[in-house]
Amino acid sequence: MMMKMPWRRKSRSFHLQLQGAIGTIQSPFLFLFTNYCHSSTSTLEDARFLTNNFKSASFTRLDDAIASFNHVIHKHPLPSRAQFSRFLSALLKMKQYHTVFSMSKTIELLGISHDVYSLSILINCFCHLHLVDFGFSVVGKMLKLGLEPDVVTFTTLINGLCIESKIDKAVEFFDDMVARGYQPNVRTFNVIVNGLCKFGKTNVAIGLLKGMADRGCEPNVVTYSAIIDALCKDELAGEALELFSQMRNKGISPNVITYTSLIHGVCKFGQKNQALALMNEMVEQNIFPNVYTFNVLIDALCKDGMVSEAQNTFNVMIQRGLEPDVITYTSLIDGLCISDQFKEVLALLKEMVERNISLDVFTFNILIDTLCKKGLVSNAPNIIKIMIQRGVQPTIVTYNSMMDGYCLSNQIDKARKLFDLMVTNEIANIFSYNILINGYCKCKMIDDAKELFDEMSHKGLVPDVVTYSTLIKGMFQAGRPQNVKELFKDMCSHGQQPDIVTFSIMIDGLCRQGNLDEALTLLKAMEKSQLKPNFVIYSSLINGTCKDMTTTSPF
Repeated sequence: MMMKMPWRRKSRSFHLQLQGAIGTIQSPFLFLFTNYCHSSTSTLEDARFLTNNFKSASFTRLDDAIASFNHVIHKHPLPSRAQFSRFLSALLKMKQYHTVFSMSKTIELLGISHDVYSLSILINCFCHLHLVDFGFSVVGKMLKLGLEPDVVTFTTLINGLCIESKIDKAVEFFDDMVARGYQPNVRTFNVIVNGLCKFGKTNVAIGLLKGMADRGCEPNVVTYSAIIDALCKDELAGEALELFSQMRNKGISPNVITYTSLIHGVCKFGQKNQALALMNEMVEQNIFPNVYTFNVLIDALCKDGMVSEAQNTFNVMIQRGLEPDVITYTSLIDGLCISDQFKEVLALLKEMVERNISLDVFTFNILIDTLCKKGLVSNAPNIIKIMIQRGVQPTIVTYNSMMDGYCLSNQIDKARKLFDLMVTNEIANIFSYNILINGYCKCKMIDDAKELFDEMSHKGLVPDVVTYSTLIKGMFQAGRPQNVKELFKDMCSHGQQPDIVTFSIMIDGLCRQGNLDEALTLLKAMEKSQLKPNFVIYSSLINGTCKDMTTTSPF
């Protein structure tokens, strides 16, 4: 029984728009097809090759596909609708969407009628071109031809809505499909679950997962992997591990995507040993980690200071025949730079060159940042020249690192010169200002720091908690307690919540000046904001109390 479709109400003008769009797309190709020169099929061997190429749809180049198509449309009898559809499906996989439209129109002109499968291919092309509304119009054409859309058609449209970020409409359409008696398959569920997860509606996706069995459809590894990945990205590794256990209890074997997502999730929580255990479990299950899996683990190990373990993991990756990429090397270089293993860094850079792996902006930024932090800022300009020669453009991060290096080496004039250049080119950001303000404060150029602070508002930049904390510390060191109080008051009135660093600076500064009562008042305010005092604060208060007792003692 034909169901009443909600998209039947599309206006005539919309259908004309659709026809116009297809006509515009296909006309150059039609000219090519109808005027095709037969010289390429002059021999029997060529003819057999082109026919077999069409039937098997085994081509990898668009030119070969066009040649095969033009050959078979002049044959008698013509290939069947099923053969043409299989051929168009192969073009769809090659992402040759416009060619599919053109060839489909040619097939229609040859008198071969459409079926649900061929029209679903057209819908899929429209969806991938972000023209899902045209896809719905093709469904209207199906109905006019007396064809009944199937679950594949609906799944394709749901996917098209998800591609266009219309997740609410996708869910509505899914519910409408079920209400009309169509049974979604696991592919349908996977499409809608993936869409929900992608747009932060993980709880809704979990609800769908739980209801799948009730609708006569069992979830598979793709369903679980999408939700596990979303939970890990939401930093809910515990829930992801629980779902992973449920999945295995149901006899569903995890794949490399599942394991990679979990490894990524547990690494975010600093559970490196569990990540390594998951990697070992993968190998035991004959599921081979891919480059992305290794990159996630190597990066996490390096960030946690476990560089030796990262190097061992890198070696295992090489032994398994996997080619490391620029991300692998960049993560390792970052870890080695942090642990001052510069010989190993040079060896890796040499290895990258030998493997024809170009350094990207992140690799260069790590090298420049390391040089600057190690007091070797004079080498940074040479690295930037190499960057530009290799077609890699420096970013704001590059220049901020270099400016920080100048400040650390007390070359404040060079830092200011670079900063002014950044301001002229309108790339200076809040971090740029914070770096230079900090540099001025360390050089006891407090008036310059305050002037830079005032300039921020004129540039449309709002000072953050780091800006205020840096300047407050500088004011204390310069012996300007009155300016400190004004700054702290200004900070709070502008909605910048003091953090543990701000309170530490304030309490320490007040205690050093003998203002113990004010320091204790701040401690109470800090506790009210649910911040726990740290060792620095307690030490400052103890020293301040001892100093107060000494000055007031009669002995």
